[in-house]
Amino acid sequence: MKQLRGKPLKDFLKQVQQPKRDLIFILQDVQDPINVGSAFRIADACNVQELILTGISAKPPHPLLRKVARGKQRRVQWSYTEQASDAIISLKSKGFMSCALELTPKSIPYNKVDLPDKICLVVGHEDHGITKRTLAVCDMFIFLPMYGKGTSMNVHVSLGIAAYHILHAPRKT
Repeated sequence: MKQLRGKPLKDFLKQVQQPKRDLIFILQDVQDPINVGSAFRIADACNVQELILTGISAKPPHPLLRKVARGKQRRVQWSYTEQASDAIISLKSKGFMSCALELTPKSIPYNKVDLPDKICLVVGHEDHGITKRTLAVCDMFIFLPMYGKGTSMNVHVSLGIAAYHILHAPRKT
């Protein structure tokens, strides 16, 4: 058995049916260019409509971000806005529901929530998380259960887990 490469790989991947859910990422104050570069790769893999960087988030053309993103920062539509809350409010007017990946008293495990067809997934700063201002405009709050001694995972790892779940979760009927 050998790995697929080149045209056979592309042909194989064309067979996979793309999920029918619109997804946008909002990175609030994600400072580490490795996390942002990885978010671009995840956004490309999930065919995210847009990746919105806010606040002090690392932005292209940062050299480390570019190295980690491996060109995906050129493929994925992205924008920058100062306040994540402004981006969320704008997306709500377009029919998107906002989902904060954050531990709050109202957070629900990521695999137990009913998900809409249009959703923006919000992640926050590596140490401080999502700000109160941004949480105040979010529609729902999800978290990834931690079964070990740690209380969180790396931002881009959490983003990838949540994004794939959102894309493949059963649709509301």
